[in-house]
Amino acid sequence: MTLVAGGLVAVHAHPDDESLATGALLASWAASGGPVTLVTCTRGERGEVIGAGLAHLEGDGPALAAHREAELEAALAALGVPDHVFLDEVGPPAGARYEDSGMAWLAAGRAGSADDVPAGAFVAVPLDEAAARLAHVLRSRRPDVVVTYEPAGGYGHPDHVRAHQVTMRALELAVLPDAGLPAAPAPVVLWAAQRAGALRAARHALDGSGVRIALGAARDGLTLPAPGDGLPSVAVPDEAVDLLVDVLPVRDRVLAALRAHATQVHAVRPIDGVGDLVGCYALSNDVLAPVLPTEDYRVVAGSGAAVVWPTGVRPVA
Repeated sequence: MTLVAGGLVAVHAHPDDESLATGALLASWAASGGPVTLVTCTRGERGEVIGAGLAHLEGDGPALAAHREAELEAALAALGVPDHVFLDEVGPPAGARYEDSGMAWLAAGRAGSADDVPAGAFVAVPLDEAAARLAHVLRSRRPDVVVTYEPAGGYGHPDHVRAHQVTMRALELAVLPDAGLPAAPAPVVLWAAQRAGALRAARHALDGSGVRIALGAARDGLTLPAPGDGLPSVAVPDEAVDLLVDVLPVRDRVLAALRAHATQVHAVRPIDGVGDLVGCYALSNDVLAPVLPTEDYRVVAGSGAAVVWPTGVRPVA
């Protein structure tokens, strides 16, 4: 592949995170013809597995990792993203393997560290080692925009938190030349967000007839978010959002990418005629979740005015 400077680099912890958190941004950027790269930090070896047909993969780290690599390849094809790297395959030291660190649920929508963190867990990798690998990617791709999680990782998963830390440190390192590559220009940095008001409205809309009709028999066994459930850390006050990505123009690509991650995501449906959401899905907890009409982002470094955003990606006035 011939790499072109500029464009977008997205950094995520596991296969499926790219589609769940930034699918519309990735698909919109790819549809514009601009360069877009996904960096995935682990292969999701410790993920829970949905469905009896794939249940044998749960607990078998190498087998699940290989399967999720194939799911990720299919999801990126759906999104139109041509350039992907696993973080542990970039630069020295050779032979590293960054493993899924696992997690434990602390409360509804809030995760924390697992009791049994494996020796090769991503959270145990020295920060500067992982960041140096990512800095190499940033120097070679020279992106205009870098996107990752906010400091709490969206909902607290330790690997998401570490991906945020690694990204922010890599941005510091990348502006210095190293290993024969010139320093990268400082990009615009985005953190994935969701407007709290929009998320509450979309959760409420999940109980509507349009969603029940779209799901049909698949609605059996799924639950709705509990009214008392707090919002995840990705949710921010509506006025804190700086950038909106329209989902409808790329919805088919995003939903196809979600379906590709069949070990992790199910009940994926488009929803039409409901203003507060445009789709739905569920994870292994079988709690129905909305696909909102927009993906939301905060600009935390650089000026969004300096970027030529693809169609459907619009700064908040």
